[in-house]
Amino acid sequence: MEPLRAIRTAGAVIDRDPPPNLQRHRLQRDEAERQLLHTPHVVQYPGGAGKPIGTSKTCNDVYATQVPTTQNIYAPFSSRIDWEIARWAKLRGPGSTALTELLRIPEVPDLLGLSFRTTDELNDIVDKRLPGRPRFARHEVLIGDEVCEIFYRDIIECIRSLFGDPDFGVYLVFAPEKHYTDAGKTKRMFHDMQTGRWWWATQEEVERDSPGATIIPIIISTDKTQLTLFRNKTAYPIYLTIGNIPKEIRRRPSSRAYVLLGYLPTTKLELIANKAARRRMLANLYHACMKKVLEPLEKAGVSGLTMVSGNGATYKTHPIFACFVGDYPEQILASLGTTGKCACCPIPHDWLGDHVPEMASKLRDLSAILNILDSFEDHPEKFLKSCAEGNVKPVIEPFWINLPYTHIFRSITPDVLHQLYQGIVKHLVAWLIEAFGAAEIDARCRRMPPNHHIRIFGNGISSLSKVTGHEHDHMSHLLGLVLDMPPLDGTVSPAPVVRCVRAILDFLYLAQYPVHTDNTLSLLDDALARFHADKDVFVKLGIRENFNLPKLHFALHYTQSIRLFGTTDNFNTEYTERLHIDFTKDAYRATNKKDEFTQMTVWLERREKIYRHDQFVNWRVRQREKPQKPIPQTWSPPGLDLDRRLHLAKRPAVRSVAIPQLVEQYGARFFREALARFVTLTNEPNITRGQLEHAIWNFHLPLRKLSVWHHLKFQRMDVVTGKPSTVDSVHAWPARMDSRRKPVPGRFDTVLVNDGSGGLTGITGYRVGRVRAIFSLPTAAQDALFKSSTNIPQHLAYIEWYTKLQTQPDPNHRMYNISPLVDERGDHISSIIPVTDIRQSVHLFPKFGSTAPAAWTSATVLDNCRTFYINPFSNKFLYRTMY
Repeated sequence: MEPLRAIRTAGAVIDRDPPPNLQRHRLQRDEAERQLLHTPHVVQYPGGAGKPIGTSKTCNDVYATQVPTTQNIYAPFSSRIDWEIARWAKLRGPGSTALTELLRIPEVPDLLGLSFRTTDELNDIVDKRLPGRPRFARHEVLIGDEVCEIFYRDIIECIRSLFGDPDFGVYLVFAPEKHYTDAGKTKRMFHDMQTGRWWWATQEEVERDSPGATIIPIIISTDKTQLTLFRNKTAYPIYLTIGNIPKEIRRRPSSRAYVLLGYLPTTKLELIANKAARRRMLANLYHACMKKVLEPLEKAGVSGLTMVSGNGATYKTHPIFACFVGDYPEQILASLGTTGKCACCPIPHDWLGDHVPEMASKLRDLSAILNILDSFEDHPEKFLKSCAEGNVKPVIEPFWINLPYTHIFRSITPDVLHQLYQGIVKHLVAWLIEAFGAAEIDARCRRMPPNHHIRIFGNGISSLSKVTGHEHDHMSHLLGLVLDMPPLDGTVSPAPVVRCVRAILDFLYLAQYPVHTDNTLSLLDDALARFHADKDVFVKLGIRENFNLPKLHFALHYTQSIRLFGTTDNFNTEYTERLHIDFTKDAYRATNKKDEFTQMTVWLERREKIYRHDQFVNWRVRQREKPQKPIPQTWSPPGLDLDRRLHLAKRPAVRSVAIPQLVEQYGARFFREALARFVTLTNEPNITRGQLEHAIWNFHLPLRKLSVWHHLKFQRMDVVTGKPSTVDSVHAWPARMDSRRKPVPGRFDTVLVNDGSGGLTGITGYRVGRVRAIFSLPTAAQDALFKSSTNIPQHLAYIEWYTKLQTQPDPNHRMYNISPLVDERGDHISSIIPVTDIRQSVHLFPKFGSTAPAAWTSATVLDNCRTFYINPFSNKFLYRTMY
């Protein structure tokens, strides 16, 4: 292995003392985590805010008047098969010619009873006989000598379609609320948008002139994306959603809670030679187009509009621009800021790396900015100079200038994907590689034990290029890369670096909590302060000269934004990045690559009509069925996944495994003794130790083979669809040969086991064990082994134990260390437990020492290493337990 590279230093780094009172921090964290589980004390906005003013036809009732009203619920299609084939053809994928080829087969249309004979005929039915969302309009914009195209929809009609969507009707929120964790109403709770302070404060302003108003918070996102790799074609979509839709629905692309509002021009104005002039014209073009799209909100936000929700209730609504979602370049462009500075606050560039919460809490002076922009009317010759002096882009009329109740610098929201994963984590990984050397970092990456949530970087991470946010997410799970490193350059303690890493990861995970309270927000601020307290170690090592990074600075705005608009999963650019696939990339692939945006908008309109008709058909089908009573819903913190359920396949992976095979191939060396102990204690829970030993010695095993499972899964139920999805899994399989006769090493995962006293948070009552086998006892063996009155678990697991968790974690990296629990002979202490005692999988960091041993591999490290640290960052669910 290559030696660690030499480190540039500016003298030895003196390690400051570790935090003196970790116990107090743990108590604070424990209180904060438990508060998240409390049913909140809700204060409703007083008066008639958000109350319906009448009733009307539902969206489905209106839709029924726009399609043929016959007994045929699939109309305008002639039959179910006619509709299903049309639906398949339009949703199958971009550029699909499958339908054309199918219809060319003689007699197929007649045999299937299709109402269309060609793709053009199907398109004609969809275009003329199916209602849908608003159509796109095309407009030309002349800028310089270049004509640009903008495609956009009527934003008011788009809002109507979302507000009146029947799938959202029972979930919509119409008024702000204050949620508290205590009966005294002293500690606030924040999650969905209605729990934030912005909605309440804006409601108060609107109520002065329009009592009983229903605010519709408008969330706008823009993000330029690449369409091709070689011809450098791009698209510039604008997305729209509304804050009345709960975030659990909004963030799922399949919910269709986002509307593509339009495509902005993508010109680069390369004919303009002066770069400064080109940048000014591009900024003015962006704002002119955005203003054209959002202009209807100027009147509607003040005067209000009557809108009908999905369940037929009528509301007096005020659509108000609330949040702008975008990456850093988009934030700067929208807020008229200058690159290298904060898009929200007036902090100087040279102060971006400082921890100054009091300055970050002050937004840029909107009145002063508006005065600068107004100077164009009176002194156009001084406009550029005034803008430069005020650090404002010289845009004559920004899109937000006339939007009511709008403060653009307040509307800029956190961006977890680009600011944290593609920003801070990206920088941190580069600093660690430079500090500790690529060779050692990569060696440790290759030797991490497997886990459901952990990606094993077989070639390391130092040579990766074009790293995605998802990959940086996986890198953030690996704090163990820097544990037990030798002194940097032989003299510099790595402890401050470890504390920096821990602080950043604490901030990363806390920032993504789906529910926050005043206490968890204090922990978020504390994590950032801890990073700033130790960050100078990177300067002293010569890795950084300063920390004047806008993305790092914006972390100071997170708590303020969460209090205003709710948690960060309300407005993550990761959602809109995913929308690029459906609304831009797939749409582009469906075109002939000429005049593509016209074809893209038509393709999207047709797909939306098919989705809407499918929604209507399903509603008609449900009308014919016997309606079911709604199940009463109890409070469940949104996004915390507390409803996890253990799941095993109906059939075992291996139906018949002999006991000697279980011992030799699965490593369950003391299976007979462990089963004897389990059976005896199940039958006689109050037996003495001497009697237990005697019973184990005389135990007779009335079976020779067992059914064995190789996977144990944990599933969560979707709050909307009720469908399960796997969120965690545990593997326990022996070494085998794959289909190509290549050896596949065995895998036996580590898990967190509840001893019966463990709660939903905290480490009390939990032990770590390694699963060697998951099995069930045959019915005949159960009858022979257990008393008739005994409650016998259906599935059992053979566990090798690790030592108990310490009362205090390490003061620097704040993780708990454990070792395999062995007897005086060095044999693993093992037990058999019900699988229902397994809470979740857990990932362990090996204690590598100064260098990672060359003999260790990812498959063998759990067998070879003798000391481990419990990784709290393997997944967000575990992070709430391991503190």
